[in-house]
Amino acid sequence: MTVSDRLLQCRDQMTPSERQLLNTLLDDYPIVGLGSITELASAASVSTTTVTRMLQKAGFDGFPQFQTALRGELKEMILDPVAKRNVWKTELPDEHILNRYGRQAIENQQRSLDEISPKDFDQFCALLGDPDRTIFIAGGRITGTLAQYLYLHLQMIRPLVRRVASGGAWPHDLLDVKEGDVVVICDVRRYENTTLQLAQMCHARGAKIVLFTDQWRSPIHRIATLTFAGRIAVPSAWDSGLPLMLLLECAIAAVQEALWETVKDRTDALEAAFDETKLFRKFT
Repeated sequence: MTVSDRLLQCRDQMTPSERQLLNTLLDDYPIVGLGSITELASAASVSTTTVTRMLQKAGFDGFPQFQTALRGELKEMILDPVAKRNVWKTELPDEHILNRYGRQAIENQQRSLDEISPKDFDQFCALLGDPDRTIFIAGGRITGTLAQYLYLHLQMIRPLVRRVASGGAWPHDLLDVKEGDVVVICDVRRYENTTLQLAQMCHARGAKIVLFTDQWRSPIHRIATLTFAGRIAVPSAWDSGLPLMLLLECAIAAVQEALWETVKDRTDALEAAFDETKLFRKFT
């Protein structure tokens, strides 16, 4: 588990001051935890004793062990593709890539599902199904493919769905973002500055941010209404998008079912357009 996972796991056993400290850590994770214990206590307006007590509840022997774990996480968060490959190449046994990669990918998906709150997921689906909200969907250089996948399906399910433009054109989309709209953002390590700026500007306009990210969590999580974290590390120079794709497909299935009458009418109209344009081959 990540350090944040360990801390969150014992949240129910924390005192009010310890929860205050936990919130401070999560608000600027993991950077705020890399200073001195005095600096961390000051940032959270608690005592150093509170810091020590909370870390003990999370299973850390002391502040040095806690910081060592944080530094290890930070190193993983900023790994470039070559560095990622160097890590797994030395740690994994020699076996066929189908077994090596497939086993880790399946484990990632199961762990990601286990760590998702059904209540949060239902809230996300309710937002997607609300006809009074416009849904904006954005991603980064690689995660843009996940955003596009969600966009194409939601566009068939309901009206008022927008794919935020990539490159320098995305500020155009912000002209139409209003309070209560939903902005779904996919952002995994190494976390793109443009994606963060997009989220901040939408949040300032009163939109609800829903983040799909990795286990280390994009900085966007600090302003997100909902955050869904998937396990993305695999034996490859590139991270896996499978856990996030699985979560998005679950959401697509749930919203489709909830809005089925509308979906059916839109699908019939779309199929008629396909027939007229002869997009798909007919075998009759």
